[in-house]
This record gives sequence, structure tokens and C-alpha cells, in this order.
Amino acid sequence: MIESGGAAVRSLARALADRDADPVLLFVEGTAGLGKSHLLHGLAALPEAAEAARVWWRCGGDGGPWAREEPWREPALLLVDDVHRAGEDELRRLRRVLEALGPGCAAAVAHRPEELRLPGLPLGAPAMAHPYRLTVLTERLAPWDEERVRRAAEEVLGDGASTDEAARALYERTGGVPRAVVDLLALLRERRPAFAGTAAEVAAAGVPARSAELVLSRTCALAPAHRPLVWAAAVLDAPAARDDLIAVAGLGTAPGNEALLRALECAALTEPVEGRYGFAVPVVAEAVRETVPGPVRQDLHRRAAAALSRSQPVAWAAVAGHHRAAGEDRKWLRAVEKAAESAAASGRYQQAITLLEGTLATPGLPPWARARLAPLLARNAVTGLRSDQTVEVLAQIVRDADLPPAVRGELRLDLGLMLCNQMGRFTDGWQVLEVAADELREVRSPLAARAMAALVMPYWPGASLDVHRRWLAKAVAAADDSGDEAMRTAVLANHVGLAMSGADPDAWELVARLPVQSTDPASARQAARGLCNAADSAVWLGFYGRVDGLLAEGRELAARSGAPYTEHSASGTRLLHAWWTGRWAGLARRCEEFVAATADMPFIASDAYVVRGLLALAQGDWGEARSWLSQRGTFGTENLPVPLGATAAGAVVRLLLARQEVAAAADRARAAWAVVADKGVWPWAAELAPWAVEALARAGDTAGAHTMVREFARGLGDGCAPAARAALTWSRAVLAEAEASAEERPGALSAAADAYREAAAAFAELPRPYSRALAAEGAARCVLAADTLTAKGAEDGAGGGDRAAQPVASAVAELESCAQVFADLGAVWDATRARALLRTRQPARRGRPPGRPSHTDQLSPREAEVAQLASSGLTNREIAATLHLSPRTVEQHIAGAMRKTGALSRRDLAHRLEPDGPS
Repeated sequence: MIESGGAAVRSLARALADRDADPVLLFVEGTAGLGKSHLLHGLAALPEAAEAARVWWRCGGDGGPWAREEPWREPALLLVDDVHRAGEDELRRLRRVLEALGPGCAAAVAHRPEELRLPGLPLGAPAMAHPYRLTVLTERLAPWDEERVRRAAEEVLGDGASTDEAARALYERTGGVPRAVVDLLALLRERRPAFAGTAAEVAAAGVPARSAELVLSRTCALAPAHRPLVWAAAVLDAPAARDDLIAVAGLGTAPGNEALLRALECAALTEPVEGRYGFAVPVVAEAVRETVPGPVRQDLHRRAAAALSRSQPVAWAAVAGHHRAAGEDRKWLRAVEKAAESAAASGRYQQAITLLEGTLATPGLPPWARARLAPLLARNAVTGLRSDQTVEVLAQIVRDADLPPAVRGELRLDLGLMLCNQMGRFTDGWQVLEVAADELREVRSPLAARAMAALVMPYWPGASLDVHRRWLAKAVAAADDSGDEAMRTAVLANHVGLAMSGADPDAWELVARLPVQSTDPASARQAARGLCNAADSAVWLGFYGRVDGLLAEGRELAARSGAPYTEHSASGTRLLHAWWTGRWAGLARRCEEFVAATADMPFIASDAYVVRGLLALAQGDWGEARSWLSQRGTFGTENLPVPLGATAAGAVVRLLLARQEVAAAADRARAAWAVVADKGVWPWAAELAPWAVEALARAGDTAGAHTMVREFARGLGDGCAPAARAALTWSRAVLAEAEASAEERPGALSAAADAYREAAAAFAELPRPYSRALAAEGAARCVLAADTLTAKGAEDGAGGGDRAAQPVASAVAELESCAQVFADLGAVWDATRARALLRTRQPARRGRPPGRPSHTDQLSPREAEVAQLASSGLTNREIAATLHLSPRTVEQHIAGAMRKTGALSRRDLAHRLEPDGPS
């Protein structure tokens, strides 16, 4: 197959296909490794060449066709390779052969332009006498682009290993030269353990042998006085300007120019970018550096550092690397500091973190360097997105007895923030922050206020609300004493989070005080954090109409002031907001993308894990739900922020109840309730309370259920928490339903229905369509149950009372509406459950002949419902509980659905059914 063949190749093919066509001479031009020989073999395999005599001629040897004085009469394809190696005699013979080409004949002549004896003249001099009607064309080969390199990686390594990161690294190290790509892929294919698709693995693979041999042979062909210029290119390791190369090589202007010309003539160096010189295959710089004697190499690096320091802007990371390789340790460390500061100033936090981590991990680093670089690492890690290694590095450094106390306190502060915010290790982080606050207060550092402010945030499990309020008083005093505006804003941002979490009516006034117009980047970052704290609290409280505005302003300010961690945390809030407001379209995909994007920092994506689990539960995929709600084992769910942990626990309790594991549900409910009660932020009980109350009531612990409702009501007090108020009403309805059902009191069930309706109305105002539908379903369920009890009482002669048709009809209509809302959202399990309850009350359709309907070629409605739940992972017992059927009946419906759809397994049913639910 010919990938690079264009119009020139098509012209050659036409010449071979027609005996009377004009002859074609095609020059195939390309530097070493671009695939010239591969193209010649492709030409030989052209269908048009099937009847032609194919004559191969590799120059530089004794072979080759005889010289002909007369043209070929039969169709012929002459394939000449490596013309740059031909001597004068061989070129004369080749010219005579090409001059003899007749109609229906073609020739392809391949050469490396960089190795021609006479540049631009592949057939040498004098020029050949071109026959009459001979068409002369040129096919210039070029390196592969990054997409073509990616395809090659997929072919060799498989789809899983051909990541974007690996493809980019392959392209950068090989320059897209096909032979180098193929050779490097061969090295990666043999790696043990198997190649995982990282740039680091590509870098560690080494230099392909053929590429190394070629560049070293060309370098050795230079005069000894000229070789330092190639060595300089290898040390700089990137295309460089002529003057920089000459300066690093230590040559004068005239000798340097002469050396560059000779290096270009022998193709040891190329000009990949106009006016800049380097290697055609960048990775070969490693092979060249290894051949340079150590003292000479150090001198080259020293001059490289000096040359790069004169350029603007200065590439400080590269300068640092050259100073270190030159043995100039003090200059190396100063350059590292400047490189990190430069990266942070332009928002490249991860680049700064990686550089500083590697530097601080160097054995024997002097104390002054650790004291200067460690705080810089900590600030970048807290502001940006930390790597796992940062925590370990900082934990080791803070134990250094030689550190100045102020530096140690600052490092401990940043370490505590990382442990809490980015790793979810709240207990460890809290202890570190307490020590940091004391250390910084002793040295009268303004950062003491920041450490205290961190202890104000109530999200972490453990400390009670009163403890956070005491720290707030200390933080406010410390910030005022410091006179530092950024510290005051940091305390205010956390005061916003504390006040809003507790449903303080003055919280919105605090939000308005955030200095969002500040021109100080440090204050702006803290204000952005305060806005995003407010948005997160607004979600938990139920002020959904304010969330989008707060997030938009907070994210914009975070991006402008350079706070990527704040941007990421805001992304999690958006997912929670979308869940509760019923914007489920594409929500599962967004959650999964967020989790994938933060795979090395799973705690940052904890919101996404929980929302994805809630979606799976509503869709009936209970196995997936449990996996996502448990954070897929990435870290302990006991470390989740309290509101998120309560939400996840509520979902797990609901799942256990659906599986009829009532005792386990009650135990889980009590444990989760204790966490919220210890914290004392009662609005956060909203997503747990209804399910916890139901679990205890069904387990027979009605006293415990009553206690939960009382604690919830007392804890909310007069606070402004619309979502929690609706959840409290819902919880009361759940408890009333449970007690009325147990005692079979129709009147009490009607009262429970009223409470459910009140909760549904409250959720509708927020709005929360899924919660509203669940509450409305509860109201309809109570009405239908009351009607059933009334009818039973009448049949038993127990004076059950009159049955009212209107409430039942309204309940059926409401239930139909709920089923439709569930279906529109994609809540397959809920929709199926509602429809199952509906069928117990809907009259049979009229107009159908007696007997069962025929569904020979399609699923019956019941089979479709059962198949949908089965395909999502529910067991027969779970489906039976949802649809009020026997497990045997469920088994029969599944068998029928599999037979009709041709499904090979229960899971395969998902592919045979119409898609349902959000993607």
C-alpha cells in the first residue's frame, strides 16, 4: 500500500497501464528513514505494474541493468534505490538506461537529498539527455504528522496503549520520521511490564539503534575540530540558532560557521525550522551526548546555561538543567526557583510542582535551598492540583530541625490544606493545621490567620459546629491584627461557608462583602473561593436559583486569578446542582469524564462519584450504584465531606431497603445519622433523613425514627434551609405512613398522604423534580393503601366507612404523572415501580377479545419492564420486590424476553432494548 503517493504516482501508474503512453521518470526524494524504499516496493506492487518487467537496481554495488542504446519495447518498471551512493561510473550507466525509456515504461529513482554528491542533482553531472515525450516528476516524502504516529502506535501497541500522551511523546522524540517511529515502537512493545501509555515510558525507552548509528557515523565523518558543534546541538537538545550553537560549542565565528556548514553537508545536523539547527530525529541527541567526554560535556552545559540566560524570555527550567549538569549547584537551585516562580506566574502550577518535587527529593540538598524551595512547592500545590508525591515531600521537610520556625509553620499550613482539601485525609489534616496555627502565631506570621481560617470550614467529619465557631473568632482577630487584606479575605471566605452551612440568614450579607473587584491576585483567589463556597452551600440548602450566578462569577474570578483547584471544586458543585434540579441529560457522561480527568486525585472528584451513583440507583443499575457510591474503592467513604457522605449514605440505605435488607439499612442509617448529629449542621441531614427514618421504622424501631425526626426539626430551628424543610416534611410523612400501615388505620394513611403532598409542593418550589415525584408517589401510595384498607374493613363488616372515588382517581392520575416524570428523567427503576403500582388500580382496557393478548413477535409490557430491570443488574428477587411479583413469574418473563429479543444473557438484554435514561 502506498500512503504518500499523490499525482506523481498516479502518472507513473498510467504510463505502465498503456503501452503507448509517454514514459515517466519519478524522482523519490526524502531524508533518511522517511520510507523511500517502502514506496518503491509499493510501486512494484501496483496493479498497473503486473504485466511490466520490474527491474531493481540498488546503487553503490556491482549490480544494475545493462546500458541500453535503444528504448525498451516491452512495458518495464525500473526501480532504483539509494542513488546518493552511486559513483560516477554507475551514474553514467544509469543515465544511459533512463535515456532509453520507451512508451509504456517508467522509472522511480529514490535518493537522500542530504547525501547527494552534487546538491539538487540526483543523477550527477552532466545532465542526462531527456528522451522525447519523457515526463519527469518528483515525489517528496515528509515525516508523519502526530495523527499518523498515533495510528502506527495503535497498530503496534494496541488501542489501550496508544494514548494521546504517548502519541505526542513519540512524535516529539522521533520528529515523525517513520523508521524512527517504527524502531521506537518495537522497543516499547518489548517492555516489561507492558507499556501503559505514558510519556515517561517513551522517554525511558532509549534511542533506536539504527537512528543512533546513523547520526554517530555522520558525526564521526566530520573533522575533529567541527564535531563540537554537533555536540552543542545535542546538549541544547532543541533546534537552536547559529550563534547559540557556536557559543555553546566554544568556537569562534568563522570556525563555527565552517563547522555548521560541514555538519549540514554530511547531514549530521538539519534545519528543521528556518534559521534553527538540530537533529532530524530529536531522540538521537541522547546518543550523541553519551559519546562526549565528561569534562567537555560539563563545559558545553555551562556555556549552554549562559547562552539561554541571555535569551528572552529566559527558559529557566532548561537553564537549571544545564547548571546542574555542569556541576554548578548553587546556580542550579537559583534557576529552579526562578523557573518555578515563572511557571506559577503563568498558571502552569503542575510544571512548577514537578520541578520542585524533583529538586527537593535530591539527597544532600543544603538547608537554605530547602527553606526557599519547599514553601514555593507548597503554595503551588495548594493553589493548583497537587501530585501525590508533594505530600510525602512536605511531610519529610517539616521534620527538618534546621528549618526556620516561620518556614516550618508555612509548610505545615500548606501540608494540612492539601491533606484536607485534595486528599480527603481530614483527621491528619486537622491535626497538622492545629499545629501550624500555633507555630505561626508564635512567630507572629500573618499566615496564622489562614491556618485558623482553615479550621473554620465545617465540611470535615469530626469537630462540632461549636468548635468551628471558636476558631472563627480566633481567625477574625488574627486577620485583623495582621493587617493583610488577603488574610482577611481568606477568613471571610470561610466565614461564608460556615454561615451558609448553618442556614444563617445573615450569610448572604457576608457573600456580598467578598472583594470580587480586588486587583490583588491573592485576595482575588480567596474571593473566588468564597463565591464557590457560597455556591456549594446554596446547593445543599436548596437555593438553586442562585447557584449558576455564584458559580459563573466564582469560576471566572478563579481563572483570572489563577486558582485551578477552586475551578475544579466548582465543577463538582455543578454536577450536584444538575442532579437535584433534574438536568440529567448527559450527566452520567459528565461525571465519568470528571472522574477520568482527575484519576490521580480521586478525592477532588468525590461529587462526581456520588452523583454517578445516584443516577445508577435511579436507573436500576444497583451494582453500579453501590460501586460509584463507595467511590469505587479509591478512598474511604468515611472521609467524605459530611453533606456528601450523608447523601451517599442515604442512597445506600435506600438501596438496602429496596433489596429487603432492612436490618443492614437501619444500621447504616444510624451510623450516618451519628456523623451528622456530631457535626451539628442539620441542613446536611436532608438527603439522609427520609431514608433513615424509613429504615428504622421498617426495622421496628419507631422510637428511633421519632427521635430522628425530632432531632432534625430541633436542629433546623428557624434556619433558612428550603431543601431541608421539604425533607423534614417528607420524613414526617414517611414515619406517618409506616405507623398507619402497621396499625392498618386508613385515616392516618390519609394524613400521611397530606404530609407527602406538602413535601411535594415544597420540592416543586425549589425546584427538585425527582424529589417532588418521589414525594407525590408516596402520597398516591398512601391514598391507594387507605382505600384498600377501607374496602377490606367493609368486607369484614368492621365499619370501614364509605370509599371515596375522587381521591382514588386523583391518586391514580398523580401516579401516572409521577411515572412519566421518572421516565422523562431516565429513572427507569422508579418509573417501573410506579407503573407496577398503577396496574393494581387501573381497569382493564375495553374492546379486547377475551383471553391473553398475543405478543409473539414483540415483548409484552410486563416483559419489557422486567427485561429493563434485569438488564440493569437487578436480581430476580429484587425485581419481584419492585414489581410485586413472585420470583418465579419474574424468571418466566426474563426467559420470554430473551427468547423474543435473541439476547444471549441478561446483560445482553440492554443492547436489545430501546435506550432509556441519560447518557
